[in-house]
Formats: sequence, C-alpha cells, structure tokens
Amino acid sequence: MAIAVTDRSIELEERIRTRTATVAVLGLGYVGLPLAVAFARAGLTVRAIDVDAERVQALLEGTSYIQDVPSAVLQEIVRTSPSSLLSDTEKGNDGRAIGRLEPTTDYGTLAGADAVVISVPTPMTRMKQPNIDYICAAAAGIVPHLRSGMLVVLQSTTYPGTTEKDVLPILERSGLRAGVDFHLAFVPERINPGDRRYTVENIPTVAGGLSRRCGALAAMLFGTIGAPITVVSSPAAAELTKCYENTFRFVNIALANELAKLCERMGLDVWEVIDAAKTKPFGFLAHYPSAGVGGHCILVDPYYLACAAREYDLSLGFIQLAADINEDMPYHVAGLVSRALGRQGIALRGAKVLVLGVAFKKDIDDARNSPADRLIEALLEDGADVQYHDPYVSEFPVHSDFSRRRPFHLTSTPLTDELLETVDCAVIVQAHSGVDYRRIVQQAKTVVDACGAVPSEETTPGLLRLGVGARTG
Repeated sequence: MAIAVTDRSIELEERIRTRTATVAVLGLGYVGLPLAVAFARAGLTVRAIDVDAERVQALLEGTSYIQDVPSAVLQEIVRTSPSSLLSDTEKGNDGRAIGRLEPTTDYGTLAGADAVVISVPTPMTRMKQPNIDYICAAAAGIVPHLRSGMLVVLQSTTYPGTTEKDVLPILERSGLRAGVDFHLAFVPERINPGDRRYTVENIPTVAGGLSRRCGALAAMLFGTIGAPITVVSSPAAAELTKCYENTFRFVNIALANELAKLCERMGLDVWEVIDAAKTKPFGFLAHYPSAGVGGHCILVDPYYLACAAREYDLSLGFIQLAADINEDMPYHVAGLVSRALGRQGIALRGAKVLVLGVAFKKDIDDARNSPADRLIEALLEDGADVQYHDPYVSEFPVHSDFSRRRPFHLTSTPLTDELLETVDCAVIVQAHSGVDYRRIVQQAKTVVDACGAVPSEETTPGLLRLGVGARTG
C-alpha cells in the first residue's frame, strides 16, 4: 500500500526536527556553498553537488574558494569518501559518515535525499534577458531521483513565476504531482558577500510554497540554520520579494548617481549632502554614487523583474530609467578620467591609467559584473594603457554577463611607489580597506575618486572626485 503524502510530510518534518534529514544542495558557488556548510553545521547530512570537478576536488581537500567560507570550517565537516565506501570504524554510531558534508559531481547521490535546494547561477543574456538554463538543467537532473515526500526548494535568483511555470513542469515529468506527491517552494537567498555581521545563519528570509504545507516545510528546513523565516502565500510572492528588495536599492543608487552629476554641475559635494541628509532619523536611507552597480543580485534582479512585467503588458519605466542611469556611470567616470588628464595637458590616448579596485564591492574577492569591466573597456577603446590593482582579485578577465566589445584579461599589479609615480592617472573604483588613499593622492599625478575613498580635506590640484564640482563663486 502506497504511503500517503501527508504521512511523508510528517516523516520529513520529524527528520528535519531531529536533524536526521539529508539535504542536497545543487550548485556550490557564492550562495550554495555557504548554505551547504550552514546545513551541515546545523547537524543535517548534506550532499553538496556541483558540475565543476575542480570545485568538488578543492572541497574534498578542505580548501575553500569562497571568501565567506573558511577552509578550517570545511576541514571540520567535509566527508572525504562516499559513505558507501567507508568502513564501520569510519562511521558514527548511527552508521553515517562522520563528516556531514559530502562534495560530489554525481547527481545519483540525490537518491534518498529528503530535500533538494537548487542554488545554481542565473546569468543574463547579452540582450539583458534572464537565462534560467542552469535552473532548468538542475531540475531535469532531479527528475530521475524525485520521490514521494521529497521537498524541492529553488533558491537561485530569478523572475517571479519561475518556480511554478518553469521548474514545476520539469519536475512533474517524473509522474509525481507537485504539492500532492512532493513539496515545492522558493526561498530567496540574501547573501551579502564579505559581511561578517549578517551571514546565512542569521539573515532573516522568506519562504513561499506551492501549498501551505510546502511553505511550512521549506521554512522548517531553512529554520534549522537559525535565521527567522517569514512564510508568504506562494513561490511567486517570495520571488517578487527578492526582486523588489534589490530593485529598491538599484533605483536609489540611480538617484544618488543623478544627484552626483547635479552636484558636479552646481559646484557642490554630493558626499557632504548625503551625509547631511542621513542625519534625519526617519524616512531616509542613505545610498551612494559610484562608478556603477555590480554583482549578481542588485544588478540583475531589476532586469528580471522588468522582464516578468512584460508578460503582463506592463512596462516598468521607473526601473528602466534607473538602469539607464546606472549603466552610464562607468562611462561618466571614464569622462572624468579624460577631464582630469586634460587639466594636466595629457591626452587619454596613450595615457597610463591605473584602476584601483575591480571587485564589485568593498573588501571581497567577487568581481562578477563589476562596473570596472565597463570602465576598463571604455578606457581601452579610447586608447589608454590600463593596469589595475586589487588585493582581493589577482586576475581580472571579463566577469560581466553583458556584451563586451573588447574582451580583456588583466593581472593585478603591485601597488608600489614606482607605479604610482609613473602612471598618469589613478582612478579609485572600489575603496578596499588597508589601502592608503592619502598616499595615492600624494604620489600619483592625477587621481579620480569614484567612490568617496579620499578624505574630504584632501584638496590637491590633481584630485577629481565623482559628485564634487568646482566652486565658481
């Protein structure tokens, strides 16, 4: 006699509650690996699956390639051999391997898993359209191993409707019905790379299931990590929540970027204005101008949301306007470099330009979709001789999802006194800690500060700041 799905639900709930559940995480990148580690540290048995054999081998050796996951933590929890190959002396009292996290490229290890979390990449196409090929491939890989009572959670950043309109039909090729035979939900990731205060263990998130039971089980699974979970009515509601929260930041950054351009024209200092505005204790949240928006989520989510809206004959003009503003910023900064050089009587063509900081945010090693991509490309197209220095990013190929007219691959240059004295312009794109920006201003002929790195009291003639105009009166 077949076991009813309600009985399977009770069994899954009990296994999650007692930390005897096995969860598989598909995709071991900036989101998937910290999640897999968090589940393992919470006491669950984890099958960590990735198609990249080099990544898996590194994990088996206890070596982390993600800044937020220390290698020492991996070495405590990684299972170096499949449990089926371990002798009885290498297993705990419950018969399972002592290491709770098993890295592998084998989708066959999904067999017997109680839950599967999809955390694969979701890049953009060159036409800035969502690409969910990796999500669909992961879902297809689950199908042969899907069983009654299993929980499947999509966590990859995507547009509203993906879980129900794309993932669900693929999973139902198994002959099992979502919400009846197996559970399906979406739980957005809120990873903030480099943030030591807010991590996967304590960032609140939301869960939206195909049914109330699906949502409750997903919340229970992710609740084992320790962070509070808010259950919403559907996967689409959870997907839209993720898109909205990042679009909020995207459009406010665009506003700050427009304000910076206005201040340049008016002879004012945008950094002074923003710092003054944030003294208001309510109704204001400070966002800052920059050379552009980078990373995966904040840059990508607004496009995913706008794309989903078009299905409903709605054009999100506000988001498109913000995108136009933010996309222009690398080229605006390239214009500042040309202007700064011009003040010294130096043409951009043939000038030696040093880009400082190519990661998409401060103090991290992630350069995905960095605005430095577009800035360097613009400088190269105008004939500049470009080098870069970044203590976190040793090599910088094109990391952007977007179309590149002039691909490049650069290697970080040591930040020596000789380098600073010989370059014609240093442009600060990302203000990493540990870099002495006063020294850079003092030694380089010309400096363009595109991120507010240089203290405001520095007023050397060769310094040009984004968002700061020359006073005329």
